[in-house]
Amino acid sequence: MDSQPQEPSPQKPAEGDGPLAGYRVLDLSVNVLGPVATQILGDMGADVIKIESPDGDYTRQVGPSRNPKMGALFLNANRNKRSVVLDLKKPDARVALLDLVRSTDVLVHSMRPGAAERLGVDYEAIRAVNPGIIHASASGFRLDSERRDWPAFDDVIQGASGVAGLMARASGEPRYYPTVIADKLCGYILASSIAMAFVWRERTGHGQQVNVPMMDAMVNFNLIEHLCGATLDRPDLGMGYSRVFSPHRRPYPTQDGHICVMAAMDNQWLRLFDAIGRPELRDDPRFATAALRTDHIDALYGILAEAIAGNTTAEWRRRFDAADVPKGPANSLEDLLVDPYLVQTGYFERHEHPTEGALVTPRIPVQFSHSPGRVRRLPPRLGEHTEEVLSEIRPPRADT
Repeated sequence: MDSQPQEPSPQKPAEGDGPLAGYRVLDLSVNVLGPVATQILGDMGADVIKIESPDGDYTRQVGPSRNPKMGALFLNANRNKRSVVLDLKKPDARVALLDLVRSTDVLVHSMRPGAAERLGVDYEAIRAVNPGIIHASASGFRLDSERRDWPAFDDVIQGASGVAGLMARASGEPRYYPTVIADKLCGYILASSIAMAFVWRERTGHGQQVNVPMMDAMVNFNLIEHLCGATLDRPDLGMGYSRVFSPHRRPYPTQDGHICVMAAMDNQWLRLFDAIGRPELRDDPRFATAALRTDHIDALYGILAEAIAGNTTAEWRRRFDAADVPKGPANSLEDLLVDPYLVQTGYFERHEHPTEGALVTPRIPVQFSHSPGRVRRLPPRLGEHTEEVLSEIRPPRADT
């Protein structure tokens, strides 16, 4: 059946509210991908209700914690949410969920399609209750493919999408990126796709189903620069952007540390040649154009590496600043906490959690001139808001 128009959300955002203030999101996701997406929506003002099983999101157990089920990984992906415990395998819990669905703008889950159908939270079941809802999900593979119910986690998708294979080109063996890049990137894509579905609903009055297949998203991400010759239907011309595979493409060792430097445009390269004391490279035919520099990238980066090894990090900062050449530090994770830029901009915010004590939270990384996001709620304890949320949809009993 076609989606029916849904009444606009009754709360009109005021100046200074996040752009999604007044919208309600039911978050049935766990782990990293879905919670990252819904945290973004919450940061932007949405009322995000995190539906958890009695055991809670698995990430509650990951990383250091002061109290059980409040691990660091959970804390970093679940601010600006309210936690409600519902065992969706029980009939009463499903009734409560559908009560919430009726007043909800978005439902988000990261289950395999078959599991969502068995729990009755697939698109057809949910839009039967609320035709105007945006039903958003992330799965390993497309919903209309033979792999629709294949299990998939970050490592699996890194391998299947060719991302881990990039490391084989660079270092000789396939390796995973040392970050859950597929989960996090697909979380950002899911959040932005939900925002676009909001625009569609505002224009037409209709909800819809939104799905982000991780495999498709990561292949797309991977091939922007690496499709190369295959873009012209000529894979024989080569695939892979050769510049990024050079063994010399790395933070350059100096006499006392490392520095990152990169030139792209012709004038940047000319200034960089002068800065490293090699002005004769301006006239080297191997480096005259972007195409030629790419063809001889190993030689070019090797020259840079040799030159930069001969001086201190501070001296190279001074020279590259004077030459207006892009450069920066090679920060460790620990360095980020004291990075001068992040300190000056107040990137790390400190909050006092009522049960977890002092928490450090990365700042919301997007700036809005009129509708900024903000941290309104610190990460919730398991089931902290169950009674509060359910009381909002059910009138209190006369005998209580």
